[in-house]
Amino acid sequence: MNLHTLNDIFFAVVERRQDRVMMHRPHDQWVSISSQDIYCGVVAIARALQEWNISKGDRVAILSENRPEWTMTDFACLTLGAITVPIYSTLTEEQTANALQDSGARIIAVSTEQQLQKVLSIRDQTAVEKILVMDDLNAAGAVPLHGLMKAGVAERDPEFEARARSIKPEDLATIIYTSGTTGTPKGVMLTHGNIASNISYSLQGFDLRPGETSISFLPLSHITARHADLVLLYHGVSLAYCPFIEQLSQALLDVRPTVFLGVPRVYEKIYAQVEQKAKRFPKSVLYRLALNIGRAHTSEILVGKHPRSLTWKLADRVVFSQVRSGLGGRVQIFISGGAPLGRELAEWFAVIGIRIHEGYGLTETSPVIAINTPLAHKLGTVGKILPNIEVRIAEDGEILVRGPSVFKSYWKRAEDTKSAFIDGWFKTGDIGAIDSDGFLSITDRKKDLIKTSGGKFIAPQPIENSLKLNPLVGTPVIIGDKRKFPAVIISPSFPALEQWARAHKINFSTREELILNEKVQALYEGIVEGANQNLARFEKLKKVLLVPDEFSMETGALTATLKLRRRFVEDRYRELIDETYARAEASHAS
Repeated sequence: MNLHTLNDIFFAVVERRQDRVMMHRPHDQWVSISSQDIYCGVVAIARALQEWNISKGDRVAILSENRPEWTMTDFACLTLGAITVPIYSTLTEEQTANALQDSGARIIAVSTEQQLQKVLSIRDQTAVEKILVMDDLNAAGAVPLHGLMKAGVAERDPEFEARARSIKPEDLATIIYTSGTTGTPKGVMLTHGNIASNISYSLQGFDLRPGETSISFLPLSHITARHADLVLLYHGVSLAYCPFIEQLSQALLDVRPTVFLGVPRVYEKIYAQVEQKAKRFPKSVLYRLALNIGRAHTSEILVGKHPRSLTWKLADRVVFSQVRSGLGGRVQIFISGGAPLGRELAEWFAVIGIRIHEGYGLTETSPVIAINTPLAHKLGTVGKILPNIEVRIAEDGEILVRGPSVFKSYWKRAEDTKSAFIDGWFKTGDIGAIDSDGFLSITDRKKDLIKTSGGKFIAPQPIENSLKLNPLVGTPVIIGDKRKFPAVIISPSFPALEQWARAHKINFSTREELILNEKVQALYEGIVEGANQNLARFEKLKKVLLVPDEFSMETGALTATLKLRRRFVEDRYRELIDETYARAEASHAS
């Protein structure tokens, strides 16, 4: 069945009458939430919003980590025809104020005391009239959400349902502010029809059904996570909410999901942990032997088969199953989105028996443009293009898209909207190609391509993805635009580096001191030299700049979806970069 609005998903959840649609862990144990609980909660929130004169077209913001109240508040807005404005819980007061000011949100729902204080500190700069708080707080200036929900409803509400069903596909559902890897975040306006049309086609070919379970841990303020959760709810998959990524490891063991959706950085961390644990003898011997056996069976894994050879079964029992156990031991479907996965990383997972279905899309496309499925899968690509979307490649290699899931405009930004399209096609900003079998591949972001002073173009992401496979490398950033040669800034994986330093009897008291050690410098130069062996001459990295900082959301180097803010990093280390290239120039001149 094709969806028309997001309210169709709400009614599908309600009519299914499941005992466990959602799960959360407010204290020491997981609690289930039923279809009836969700209906009562959504109706109660919607009634409160109505009492506060929120109606079709009004904006309601949500500032919260992932939890059931996030989704129920979203559904309450959608059923009223109000417009949901998600705000990342990691944003600063100033960034939060900007989103509230720009959207004109009159109501905001927040999760915790911390988020409440953030909003109270900037409230006078916004149009916010009421603040809903999800935690059980008796806070002045806020209305407890659970107090509203406890009032509940005893039976179905025909008036509420009629209004929800009157919402049309062309009605605006949400304004999503881009995570802003460069420049100021823009509000992407997505209609019910935009997202519903994408959901109708994005996970065709996946066997999703009631009884399956997934963990919602990617921030719901991002379209990828919100879209995925809506798809899973629509198909009857139970969602377990994990508000903080630090809690993910335990949640995986508790919930034992059957569907796992992550961003590349999560898969990178899984890989790094496995590599680190397998370093010591005799584990290292068994691990390398198992990998050799796995490589011989990769082709079977990539077509969805379970290898039957005795050697593979042994390698799986001794090594590969241990990796899956750390993920709960029951995952059947692995999906990656939000950023490029990296071919080498995808190959490693295939070697250990895990086929990751990589997809691709943007906020402006609701989001999925293409995705690998169990029925059509090709390593190194982002899959086949959805059947209701058109894609063509421009002369400069940029991917252009049009179709029902493509947004119409940015909120209050007519000029930005105009420049985002060419002859009715949305310009994705990504460089890619479509092969003869119809699979789409992504090279890099157009604006991230590095052009050396010699006129050679270098795509940084594939090189960075390769470097990240070394457990000692945290985050690498390729630089060199308008320079004679490329170089790399590396934020080391400090836990792994510090362990290496102690094993090699290197004394240090600070990270600054550690990265300046000659042996450490030589170690990373060796890692980069190894990566250079697979690069063209003009791509080879000539200098390695180690920095003492860990790149994270907190430092501003990563977005809330763990994507690199390349320009931020370059600006932060501008002096170091200029000095490095100046020394190289002087050395060459002499």
